[in-house]
Amino acid sequence: MFTSTGSSGLYKAPLSKSLLLVPSALSLLLALLLPHCQKFFVYDLHAVRNDFQIWRLICGRIICLDLKDTFCSSLLIYNFRIFERRYGSRKFASFLLGCWILSALFDFLLVEAMQYSFGITVASNLPSGFLAPVFALFVPFYCSIPRVQVAQILGPLSITNKTLIYILGLQLFTSGSYIWIVAISGLISGMCYDRKMLQVHQVLCIPNWVAQFFSWTLEPIFSSSEPTSEARVGMGATVDIQRQQRMEQLDRQLMLSQFAQVRRQRQQQGGMINWNRLFPPLRQRRNINYQDGHGSEQQASPPLEVSEEQVARLMEMGFSRGDALEALRASNNDLNVATNFLLQH
Repeated sequence: MFTSTGSSGLYKAPLSKSLLLVPSALSLLLALLLPHCQKFFVYDLHAVRNDFQIWRLICGRIICLDLKDTFCSSLLIYNFRIFERRYGSRKFASFLLGCWILSALFDFLLVEAMQYSFGITVASNLPSGFLAPVFALFVPFYCSIPRVQVAQILGPLSITNKTLIYILGLQLFTSGSYIWIVAISGLISGMCYDRKMLQVHQVLCIPNWVAQFFSWTLEPIFSSSEPTSEARVGMGATVDIQRQQRMEQLDRQLMLSQFAQVRRQRQQQGGMINWNRLFPPLRQRRNINYQDGHGSEQQASPPLEVSEEQVARLMEMGFSRGDALEALRASNNDLNVATNFLLQH
């Protein structure tokens, strides 16, 4: 229900899986079995600043003491696993580490700014947990994940594949009195890291030897097998056949989407449906895997002209040029549809 992008499961996302399992298990352990130990994981800014208890800065920003925050942040991490698949575990971990460090600095700055500018004294204890990096992930989610309309309600208002994620983030944003400080510091740190301000992405990054060490030790523990239910249903034996069949599936999805859109327009304005517009001739491809030794060849239609600018934008996201061209041709040069198709396959 809350999956908006990519295939289900935690395939190729060992870091996301570890962030789901370990902090959630520790939160349940502290809440149910060891409530007297929760005082060691309180995010107390005054103790950090006045008594130099740096260990509170570390412990208080890892484990959530509120189970509602644990549940919401876990769902958000599960949906944001698409960035680990796209960028790789090392770059994803560097983003989380950089935002975790930057947001700790912005927490102090925001508290001091509130007290100096408005005379508002913020409580010493801020919400605990791995919350600021989760809010920081909304920055690349907003900038790089395309919006795909799912349903339309109340005229101009529409539900997209990103609506539930924003609602979940709003729920987490309003779950506590001072969680807005952690949220704002997380968003600011996410923008600084995503926009590469002051070269923070080069300073606050995971060294290669550390990434290799955790790849050898922890990745086998938290790695997940490839979801067979999504990759094998209705798919051919070779990569070329699978790619062609997926393109044909996208053709059918586009056709159904166009039919639903035209039907809504007819209900609003009246008139007849232009069936020729709804059922354009399907692309014809030459594929030697389907010839089975026959010498006859089908006449292929000329390839659709694609925009090099859109191809470059897809290649910047990490997709190959061949996949970008195929997706743009299949989606009739619709960048949002092509990006969503590549993310889900």
